[in-house]
Amino acid sequence: MQAITPTAQATERPRPNLKIGMATLFVILCWAYSPTGVHIALHDYGPAHLALLRFIVASIFMAGVALVMGISLPRLQDLPVLALLGLFAVSLHHTALNYGQQGVSAGAASVLAQTTPLFSTLLAHFVFKERVNARQWACVLCGLFGIAIVAGGDHGLAGLNPQALLIPLAALSWSLYFALQKRHCHRYSGLTIVCYTVWSGTALLLIYAPGLWQVALHASAAANLAVLILGIFPSALAYLAWAYVLAHSNVSRAALALYLIPPTAMSMAAIALAERPGLMVIVGTVIVLASVLALTLSPAIKQKTPSP
Repeated sequence: MQAITPTAQATERPRPNLKIGMATLFVILCWAYSPTGVHIALHDYGPAHLALLRFIVASIFMAGVALVMGISLPRLQDLPVLALLGLFAVSLHHTALNYGQQGVSAGAASVLAQTTPLFSTLLAHFVFKERVNARQWACVLCGLFGIAIVAGGDHGLAGLNPQALLIPLAALSWSLYFALQKRHCHRYSGLTIVCYTVWSGTALLLIYAPGLWQVALHASAAANLAVLILGIFPSALAYLAWAYVLAHSNVSRAALALYLIPPTAMSMAAIALAERPGLMVIVGTVIVLASVLALTLSPAIKQKTPSP
């Protein structure tokens, strides 16, 4: 290993904690706004049209960022993986979220969207054949129980909308995106991955293009403003800020900050949408967040070693 010279040490000083903290706060606020913005936009847009227009805005914005910052061209053999990243992180994830949020409140949606670690653990065991210990299984089962409480308690069991189950599907889709990115995209920078993920996902959403222009012309100013904010902040700038946080801080410690998103989202929904979460939603939220937090803090899942 090459020794680090004093000059190199001086140029590789850690970034100030204040910058990391501000970037983390920015990410939390952006992603906490997303459920509220989606609910506002859904008054005038269908779920598929909303997903497409949101990421057309994000794609245009990321194109400007790419021109200024510069990104590397993808290797030909990586194009299928980049397309899958766009499918799971953008097309499937956000279409499922939008349809799902037609059946639950913005606050409940923010909680259900934070269940990605549960599905990542299931994928690790059933797909990637990694060991999951008893503690992790207990966290997953408790988390799934919490999902049921949040979904059932939002409008009561009698008013349970099956569309709410699409939000855990969106979390599963995000888990697949994270697994693919972790295993296949180490040769690209964070900015490069964000750009190609957004662009490929938007290209896949173009199947919903018919009728979008007419809907946008007749949508209210509030709905169009919500789409614009969703496209620039949660869908573009927040991903860049999160890539910065992950590059300059401990990944596990940074991930803990994301559990502030549901209470922040509930506060935003209470102000903007006059939502008041019921007791069962609050109980389910505590169970879900405690489960995913315990799962995040549990020892890393170990890969199953092949038998001799």
